[in-house]
Amino acid sequence: MNSRLREMRANDLERVLAWRNHPEVRRYMYTRHEIRLDEHRQWFERASQDPAKHLLIFAVAGTPTGFVNITQHQQGPIADWGFYLAPEAPRGTGRQLGQSALTFAFGELGLHKLCGQALAFNERSIRFHRRLGFQQEGLLRDQYFDGEQFHSMVCFGLLHHEWPSQSGESI
Repeated sequence: MNSRLREMRANDLERVLAWRNHPEVRRYMYTRHEIRLDEHRQWFERASQDPAKHLLIFAVAGTPTGFVNITQHQQGPIADWGFYLAPEAPRGTGRQLGQSALTFAFGELGLHKLCGQALAFNERSIRFHRRLGFQQEGLLRDQYFDGEQFHSMVCFGLLHHEWPSQSGESI
């Protein structure tokens, strides 16, 4: 299937906000309130001016189906990533998004390491990271308070040489 990543543009804001505010996406985020459009625009204006941030739209056959945010660290070729899919994205889209994001991170950005985090109750994200080749590097116990209870965070890392696509393996 024809899929690709591209830079997020201002005309993507409302679509990405709708995805982000969907209850099935929002429940796994660190900020759980419904984000207003003006708040979202302010975030986009700040983030899109930051050269360390890469705000990307994942599209399949020309249709936007996901969002990827890669933020490079100042201390070298290391970055953090976050992502989510459109709630109506077809099954298998996440896998394509992950492969495209890793190709971008290790190929285009030349990263040595990509880091990710998942709330410990987000089993789907934890399985997803592992399927992409990430190694669990730690558990931050009761690290995040959602306003009602504490949650642990699982920390992941993937080094360039561990990336399955480098060895010709399929994910």
